[in-house]
Amino acid sequence: METNKNRRNFLKSAAVLGAVALSNPLEIFAGTNESAKSLAELKPVNGKYELPPLGYAYSALEPHIDAKTMEIHHTKHHQAYINKLNEALDKEVQLKNVPLDYMLRNLNSMPDTVKNVIRNHGGGHWNHTFFWSILKTGTKPSAQMSNLIQNSFGNMENFKKEFEKAGLGLFGSGWVWVVNQMGTLKIITTSNQDNTIMENAEVKAKPILGCDVWEHAYYLKYQNKRADYLAAFWNVLNWDQVEANLR
Repeated sequence: METNKNRRNFLKSAAVLGAVALSNPLEIFAGTNESAKSLAELKPVNGKYELPPLGYAYSALEPHIDAKTMEIHHTKHHQAYINKLNEALDKEVQLKNVPLDYMLRNLNSMPDTVKNVIRNHGGGHWNHTFFWSILKTGTKPSAQMSNLIQNSFGNMENFKKEFEKAGLGLFGSGWVWVVNQMGTLKIITTSNQDNTIMENAEVKAKPILGCDVWEHAYYLKYQNKRADYLAAFWNVLNWDQVEANLR
């Protein structure tokens, strides 16, 4: 029984490696901005995934997201996902040079020994890397972005209301995403560390923005008041990056 299971895992891994060799996973994000490329290129350095730098101080989002929350979120929670992912891939070393986004997009082809860890902890690594990239104070949506929001939701107020409603309606932990489908924006929620690029996603699309609604993202400042956190989120959303993610 164990021999057959090992054989199945080997064949799955071989199929994945063959697919990577025949295709360029970076084509998924061809023509997009540097942040999107960095997500497509999330892969180990010397055999290990590493915590990406924020690119700004932990206090940069004050008073809307406090410095202590950002520090713990980044160095403890995000780091824990990376540690667990590294531990799992030690079991399937042939996957260590496969980009993370490719593994998430092809979850059903991943070996059984690591599939759930790639989904949960690999998803956590991808999601948080994306999240850090869209946080910044002092930006505003461009005319193009405002028009897209108006065409999709009627106006900005309705968009924010629907986004916050989705975040409040998500039971337990998860994420709220906005994706662009054929020029129309849609709000999607996923549980735990799932996202909209995963093979098992109900709606598959590259997100342009996303908000972490796990309690660890807001509990130190907002306690159980997720609504207050979601309302404050708009003050730290990097609209320049969101618009770049459209391309």
